[in-house]
Amino acid sequence: KDSKNTETSTDRLQLIFLCSSPRSVIWTLFEFARTCTICKAKLSTKGGSTANLHRHLKSKHPTVQLEQVRQDSTSTAPVLAKMIALDLQPFSIVEDKGFRQYTKDLNPNYVLPSRKTLSNSSIPELYRRTHEKVQERVDKAEAMCLTTDCWTSRTTTSFMSVTCHFISDFKNVSVLLDCFEMSDRHTADNLAEQLLRVAREWNIVHKVVACVSDNAANVVKAIQNTGWPHLFCFAHTLNLIVHSGIAVIKPTVDKVKAIVEYMHKSTVASEKLKATQNQLGLPELRLKQDCPTRWNSTYYMLERILQNSEAVITTLALTNPRLATLSPEEWEEMQQACLILLSLSLRYVTASKVILLARGLQKIASSHQRAAGNLSEPVRKLVDNICSQMSHRFHKIESHVLLSEAAALDPRFKKKAFRQDEAADNVFDRLCNSAARMTFPNQQAEGEEEGAEAQEGSSTQESAVWKEFDEQVFGLVTSSRNPTADSVLEVRGFIEEPLVPRSSNPLTWWQSRRVVYPRLCEFMKRRLCIVATSVPSERVFSKTGQIVSERRSRLSSSKVRQLVFINANLHM
Repeated sequence: KDSKNTETSTDRLQLIFLCSSPRSVIWTLFEFARTCTICKAKLSTKGGSTANLHRHLKSKHPTVQLEQVRQDSTSTAPVLAKMIALDLQPFSIVEDKGFRQYTKDLNPNYVLPSRKTLSNSSIPELYRRTHEKVQERVDKAEAMCLTTDCWTSRTTTSFMSVTCHFISDFKNVSVLLDCFEMSDRHTADNLAEQLLRVAREWNIVHKVVACVSDNAANVVKAIQNTGWPHLFCFAHTLNLIVHSGIAVIKPTVDKVKAIVEYMHKSTVASEKLKATQNQLGLPELRLKQDCPTRWNSTYYMLERILQNSEAVITTLALTNPRLATLSPEEWEEMQQACLILLSLSLRYVTASKVILLARGLQKIASSHQRAAGNLSEPVRKLVDNICSQMSHRFHKIESHVLLSEAAALDPRFKKKAFRQDEAADNVFDRLCNSAARMTFPNQQAEGEEEGAEAQEGSSTQESAVWKEFDEQVFGLVTSSRNPTADSVLEVRGFIEEPLVPRSSNPLTWWQSRRVVYPRLCEFMKRRLCIVATSVPSERVFSKTGQIVSERRSRLSSSKVRQLVFINANLHM
């Protein structure tokens, strides 16, 4: 017994000695249990000496070179940091047994960096390099549109996001400028101060042509205080319009919500629903729950329960007959409401499309209103409410300066975006004035360079012949250029060009015409960069919510800020 204790104590002392001393490169091929990772042979290391391990390696594995074995974590830490930022993994992943075993199986000689190294070194360095790349792109942009929104995390920390959208090389570019903790009260003055702070840090205060947000009064007032033009989020406005109609069928929607909630909470009911779906030859589909701030989620909830109406009725009758069920009239009401809601659903929306989309939605709602005789009373009221709200919110949309100019500069729409020719003429008159104010600081230098290149390409004799004429005419040609006249000619030529297909990319068209319409093309970059919704800022928070998860609830706000920024901009 004493000898056994002595042996155990000796092993512990050896282990302590080996752990506390500088780690030898030999240990990349041996475990602390003195087992060779190549042939699994167990060796002795009495007194803490590694000589026996070296002898084994030299005799049994002579082809293995120690200096090539050890792979330092410093070279691969940036790659691991990218993975953590992109996949929203916690820093503690490097301490997880499964992940450590996985990396060991891939490469037994790789040493994982610690979570402290990742948090204090790798992520800040990756953030710095990503920030530099984004700054370089932003500096080159001539005009940009911002979006902003606020959100509260599961740890009750409030965040504010600011995204930036501009045209670079005739392509739309979107970047996240900042997502930071907003500890102050969300007053208009505080929000305006933060927006201006972000703009000053990125040196873009003078470049902002519009700022998009939802309809919250404090946010709208804050943007107005910055001096930037404000644009209401089209998606949020449409959400308010449709919700005003859905409110009419609230009793039916509430019944559906109760059924869905019961199916989600009861394992017996959910299993019975699957069995019934199989018996009826239906696909196994879970019922969907709606989100109060997304009207289309209500549509998806109603659509899903309609697809499984027989299975739901049967399941409720067997598992919970006391739950309030839907009457045949309510099922028909849902069917009619879904057809109307489906016609109002939209996908990607740009500022140049808003006027035409608003007009199209109004026409659809009006057509439903004219066919109201075939609808139930609640659904007729739903249509009436939607039509009324659309008329209230969209009746002056064609006179909106930013939206009208964006639509007019889109080669797919031009004058067709407007109901009346007079409204279109007014917009194009404004475009003439705006294009005339466009300056080209490098235009004269470029012209002189082109002239010099042309002169070099011609023969000496020909240059001598034309020298006197060129000297006399050069001043007349350059002085006769009139910005107003040029802009009028450009706008006139642009209007006369045929419309391009609606599915085509307007920026591709402008790229091919940038030499023909240089002034108008410059101004186009100040309008077609405008987005129609604040969805980009909201998407940032969906990622932020995944970062501030249960496993990462103790992350500091500054670390969350870095991770969100890297995740959004690493593609740059």
